[in-house]
Parts: sequence; structure tokens; C-alpha cells
Amino acid sequence: MKLIDLHCDTLWKLTDPNEGGNLMENRCSVSIPHMKKAGTKAQFFACFTYLEDYKEAGGYEGCYNHVQEMIACMEEQTERYQDQIALAGSYREMQENEEKGKISAFLTVEEGGILNGEMERLNALYEKGVRLMTPLWNYENCIGYPNSKDAAVMNRGLKPFGIDVVRRMDEIGMIVDVSHASDGTFWDIMKYGKRPAVASHSNCRAVCDHPRNLTDEMIKCLADRGGVSGLNFYGAFLESGKQEGISPARQDSRIEAMAAHILHMLKAGGSEFPAIGTDFDGFDGDGVLEIPDVSRMELLWDALKKAGVTEGQLDKIWGKNAERVIREVL
Repeated sequence: MKLIDLHCDTLWKLTDPNEGGNLMENRCSVSIPHMKKAGTKAQFFACFTYLEDYKEAGGYEGCYNHVQEMIACMEEQTERYQDQIALAGSYREMQENEEKGKISAFLTVEEGGILNGEMERLNALYEKGVRLMTPLWNYENCIGYPNSKDAAVMNRGLKPFGIDVVRRMDEIGMIVDVSHASDGTFWDIMKYGKRPAVASHSNCRAVCDHPRNLTDEMIKCLADRGGVSGLNFYGAFLESGKQEGISPARQDSRIEAMAAHILHMLKAGGSEFPAIGTDFDGFDGDGVLEIPDVSRMELLWDALKKAGVTEGQLDKIWGKNAERVIREVL
């Protein structure tokens, strides 16, 4: 089984002075040894930047500079461990890396606000190797509106610049990621985008009623367009209610709940729809992580097999569905 994980925030951790480490040895959920044990074919590494950290340091300008630092970090890491991992910017490069026994690292940007209204920045990010962008995080930005419990925000969609961004991403061959988008933004991306889009790390709203998750209508639309959704391991997006006796501040990430979302994705979107998007290193908390790092992914495989998911379906979930989108867009 070959794993493709559409989202992790490990670069964010590696460039944090309080975290440190490198791709070979770190305190993160993703490392080269962990990925090798998991049989990882490709890992999508998000350049995530938190606007709150830069309110006194240039706002989105500071965020854009931070993304450059994360890109440089990945370039340095793939150079240092070039015999084991390599950057990939296309389906062909991913296949070539596999033939050489190397894991492929795809660069992504999580928070399109860093464009700050400048299309040239999107082109520059592409030239730097970025091949997927999540236009929104949890704030309104120059592109559009994010997921929200406020219905007025949730119904708003892409701004004029955002429409241009989606169209340009299609033109240059960059995957559009609908995770974190408002419902209105999701539907606008479906309207203006022409290539398959993904929800790199989103679950099912029918299973866990959270605005970050996808409705069945969204799942069907993404699937019909050839897109996929990566299962997110964050407990808050897996289960709506709290287990009896559990602190409200604690949110467990349980394999049983992960399996429930995959089964629903299969039901609502078909076998070509589910993928993996762990969100490893992108969430914290004192809850139990039944899969603490990528090296333990076989636990989910075994649970899904016991739940009746076939080996053929598992191969698609693990990597083939995501690989199809990579082949079609990149």
C-alpha cells in the first residue's frame, strides 16, 4: 500500500524556534523514518501561516515572508536528505522519485490571504514549487470568506480577485483546495473552477456537524468533478459530541470515528472520492490520538478492512484517488 497524505503542518513546526528538529529527527507526527514505515509515496507539506502572529509585524506581508521561510526550509531539507526525499512539482516527477526509492514532497500554501491582492505572488509561488493552495483559512481575506458558524459569513463566496485566482490556478496547474472555505466560497469555486478540486483535509458534516466539514451535496459535487477529500484526523472534525466524563476542552481522535467518515464518504461520493489528509502537526490538545503519527497508519487500514472496505477501495483511499487528481492537474 502506497500512502499519499494531502495535508500536514510539519513545516510550520520545523520553522518554529520552540520546536526545531528536521525531517529525519523531530517531535512531530511526520518524519522521514515515520513516512518510510508508512510506505509513503507522497506527502503534501503545507506552508501555513497564522495571521494573529503577524498583526504587529506586517499582517499578510509578514505571513508571506514566513511562507518563503518554510519553502526555503523544505528546499534545505530535501537537499540534506536527497537520497530519501525529493520535491515534486508534477505527476511525472512523483513517479520518477518513486522509481529512485524517494518519497515525494509537494509544497502547498494554506491561507491564500498572503497574496494580498497581488496575482504576481501566485505566479511566484508556483515558480517556487507550490502546487496546491488553500485559498482560505479561518479569516476573510482578499480571495473570499471562510467557514463560520455565522450564517451570514457562511453564505458569502469568492470576491472578484478570488474568482481570478481560481481561474489562474487552473491555468498554471495548481490544485484548488476547498478546505476551510465557506459554503458560498465552495460553490463559487465549483462554478468558476474547471479542473478537479480537492478538500485536502475535510470530513463529513452528516457525521460531525461542523462548518469545516462537507455536506453530502458538496461531496457529490466534488466527486462528480473528479475531486477528492482527505480524511482529517482532528477530533473536533471527527465527532460532534463529547464522550461521557471527558472534559469539554479535550477532543479525542479515535479510529472508530475516522472509519465512520470514510464509510460515509464512500456512500455519498463513491469509491473514487475518499483520500487521506491527516492534518498531522496542525492541531494540539490533551485528547487521545489513537494514530499519533504517520508510522501507525496501518491501524486505520485494519479498522477499515474490518468495517467491510475492500482492498481495492483501500488502495484508492490510501493513494490512488489522490494520485488521479495529481495526474489530471499537475
